[in-house]
Formats: sequence, structure tokens, C-alpha cells
Amino acid sequence: MAAHYSCQRILELGQRWMICLLVLCLCVCLSGESNARKAPKIPRCPATCSCTKDSAFCVDTKAIPKSFPPGIISLTMVNAAFTTIPEGAFSHLHLLQFLFIENNDIQALSKYTFRGLKSLTHLSLSNNNLQQLPRDIFKHLDILTDLDLRGNSFRCDCKIKWLVDWMEKTNTSVPAIYCASPFEFQGRRIHDLAPRDFNCISADFAVYENFPFHSVSVESYEFNGDQFVAFAQPDSGFCTLYVWDHVEMVFRRFHNITSRSAVYCKPVVIDNTLYMVVAQLFGGSHIYKWEEDPQRFIKIQDIDTTRVRKPNFVETFQLDGEWYFVVADSSKAGSTSIYRWNSNGFYSHQSLHPWHRDTHVEFLDAGGKPHLILSSASQPPVVYQWNRSQKQFAFFFQITELADVQMVKHFWVRKVLYLCLTRFIGDSKILRWEGQRFTEIQTLPSRGSMAVYPFTVGLRQYLILGSDFSFSRVYLWDDLTQRFQPFQELNMRAPRAFSLISVDNKDILLAASFKGNTLAYQHLVVDLSAK
Repeated sequence: MAAHYSCQRILELGQRWMICLLVLCLCVCLSGESNARKAPKIPRCPATCSCTKDSAFCVDTKAIPKSFPPGIISLTMVNAAFTTIPEGAFSHLHLLQFLFIENNDIQALSKYTFRGLKSLTHLSLSNNNLQQLPRDIFKHLDILTDLDLRGNSFRCDCKIKWLVDWMEKTNTSVPAIYCASPFEFQGRRIHDLAPRDFNCISADFAVYENFPFHSVSVESYEFNGDQFVAFAQPDSGFCTLYVWDHVEMVFRRFHNITSRSAVYCKPVVIDNTLYMVVAQLFGGSHIYKWEEDPQRFIKIQDIDTTRVRKPNFVETFQLDGEWYFVVADSSKAGSTSIYRWNSNGFYSHQSLHPWHRDTHVEFLDAGGKPHLILSSASQPPVVYQWNRSQKQFAFFFQITELADVQMVKHFWVRKVLYLCLTRFIGDSKILRWEGQRFTEIQTLPSRGSMAVYPFTVGLRQYLILGSDFSFSRVYLWDDLTQRFQPFQELNMRAPRAFSLISVDNKDILLAASFKGNTLAYQHLVVDLSAK
């Protein structure tokens, strides 16, 4: 009995020991797996680098290594086999304090190359092939104390202007660096340049709105606080009015004046009343008055067809407090005629230049004396001067010997009077008033041009020459040379007139096109240093 109990007891003890051993083995295994998870593999030093406890020195590296031993605070890269460094290339080295990218052929950096390097205090990009640096590349390097950019071939143009401005304001120490180009800055210390040394504000004319019709005239005007545009449409013969929508920021159709063959629609506001002179090729020309209730134009007057047979252009002006308009007549039998407002309507005032097939008339006030310049298909342009005692325009002088002048427009630059004469066959001319006569100062190629328009946006003086055969050309006045310089080419078909309207902080150039859609271009200011 005792022996049997002893055997059973020994068996029970053995089973307990087996269970303990199994539990012990399981714990050891789990402990081993846990230790394996807690002890990740330590990154090795890249093959092209030599590393110490806290630094790495890399030579002939084909790309920036993806991993380094932990604790690296200093990295040097020389004779690298790459020429660009992309965005966030060092973001995995967030402890980096010293970064030396020297004696390489680095040509381009991303704006965000150094993103994530919050601890960086020293940066060297010396002896590379950098010509420019992306704007604000150092913006987030908050504790950067030393920056070395020596030994690069910096091009000192608008793309470096931001660096000049940054160096003026930063507390970071930057040893002297020099301009390699362009010629006017070559060899100059960048530290000695100022932001004002760079002319980086440019502009661009971009299509803003496309009108699905042809037109031969365009006039903008303001009435009752709104901005309007009037187009003469050769296909329908109508005068079509558009109004600026301040919400949608576009022109929307407002009203039509039904006519047979409108070639010019000229608005004039007299004593808060809107009138529209509608010049027609057939059926006579008329004057319309706008009524508010109901909203419509009503015809109030016909223009004498014995005087105005084939109108080509209408100009309005004020003299001694009185309103006038003049119609350039291009027929062989008609004459350019002036009409004066007389409380109830416009009445014939004077006939000018009969039998000369006038194409355009320009009003200008020079030296306190009003003048009219008439362009003609049959003779060179002539000037008429206002005689105040007789209240008549009298022939003054012939501007030039040039024939085939389609249009003459004037403009002022720093109180100096200039004329632009545009020609369909020959070159256009820029003339300057010398006190007694106009002197030619510039020739502009303009084959096929029937319209010219000088205009200003801010401080910029522009001139656009339309063309029936090629691109229309925009020119910009250069104060240094006192000449127009080519600025931009615009693709429009057979433009006949232009008008500038400024509304809601937008400057919009409207172009009436005889063979294509009428277009509106927005003048956009472009800061070249912001790219």
C-alpha cells in the first residue's frame, strides 16, 4: 500500500515538473521574440561614405544615401556624381547641424531641398555650378548661422533678386559672393547690389473674353456708374452694347441699336444724358438718345447725307464748354464735317477737307490750342488749328510727305507730344513735336496695318499696331532710348479699332476684329523675381 502511494506521488511530481518545463520554454521563446522586436538592425555607413560616431564624409556618391547610422549631425558630400538635389533629400537626417555640399557639379536645387532640417546651423554650397537659387530656399532654416555660397557662377538677374533682399535682412553670416553674368553686373559683389537694381516687373496681355461676332469699331464709356462698351458689327449692321458685370467679372450683352450698316458707334454723355452717334455706310447716319423708362434708344436726329456720304470714323470733343463731334468722310464727293451741340441736338458747324477721302480724325490740345489731325487716302495727313475768335478750324500745316497714312494717334510722354502714323503698305512712323514741327524718330514695321492705339497702364506707355497679314504687335516705350521696343505679339484677325477699359482692378484691352471674333485682353502684371 505504501509502495503504491509512493509511486503515484512520484508520477504526480513528474507531471508537474513537465508542465513547469513547458511553461519555462514558452516564456523563453516569447522573451526571445520580444527582444528580437526591440532590437532593430542598425543602419550601416553607406559604401561611398566614411562614418564616425556623429559624422559622415561621402565621396563620388551617385545619389544621396537613404540611410545613415543614427546620431549623424555632420554630413559632407564632395565630387558627387549627380547635378541636382530634389525636394526633401535630407529630411531623414533631422538631427543634422552641419551640411557641406562642396566641390561638386550641382546645378539645381529644389525650393524644398533642405526641408526638415530644423537643427541646421552651418550650410556650405561652395564650389558648385549654381547660377541661381530657388526663392525662399532658406526660409525654414530658422537657426542657420553660417552660409557659404562662394565659387558658384551666379547670374544676377530677376531670379536672384530675392537673395539680394534676403541677404540684406538676414542675421546669417554669408561670405562675399560675386556675379558671373550678365555683363552689366559681371564681377560685382552681390552684397553690393540692391533690390532696386533689378527691373523685374513685366506684364502680359492674355485673352480674357471672346465675343462671337465681327466688329469694326469699339468704344468704352461710363454712364450712371456702370462701364459700357459699344461695338459696330458689319455683319448685322447693328450697334451692340455690352455692360460690365461686377459679380461675374465679364461683359454681358445689354442692348442693340437696330441699324442697317453701322461702321462706327460713338457714345457721348452730355448733362447726364447719353447720346449715340451711329455712322452708317448706307441709309444715312443718325443720332440716338437713351431713355430709362422704358430702357431704349430713340432716334432724335439724322445727319445730313449731302455732307456725310461714306463715314469712316467719329470723334467727339469739348471746346470752350461746348460739345462737338466730327465725322471723317471717305467718299470722293463728301467732306469731313463738324457738328456742334445746341441744347436740342447737334447742328452742322463746319466742313473740312472736301474731296480727300478722309479715313480718320484725331483731336488733340497742344500748347492750349485745339487741333484736328486728318488722315486721308489721297494725300498726307494735315493739321487744322482752332481759331477761337471765329470758332472755326483753319488749315495749319501738313505733317509729312508720307501718303497711305490710315490713322494718326497722339500720346504724351513726360510732357512731350508724339504722333504715331500707321500705314497699310509702308512702315509706320513715330514723330516727336520739336516746337515748330514734327520730327521722325522711329520706324515700325507694320505691313497691313489699319489701326494703331497708344495707351497707358500705370506708368507703362504702350502702342499696339494692328495687322491684316500677320500678328498684331504691342510695343512698350523705353525711357532710356526714348523709343518703342517690341513687347508682345497678339493673334487677332484684321483689327480695326482698340479701346482700354479699367474696372474692378482690371485693365482690359478690347480689339474690334473685322474678320474674326472680337477679343478682350487682360493686362496682367508679372513679377519675374517671384518665380
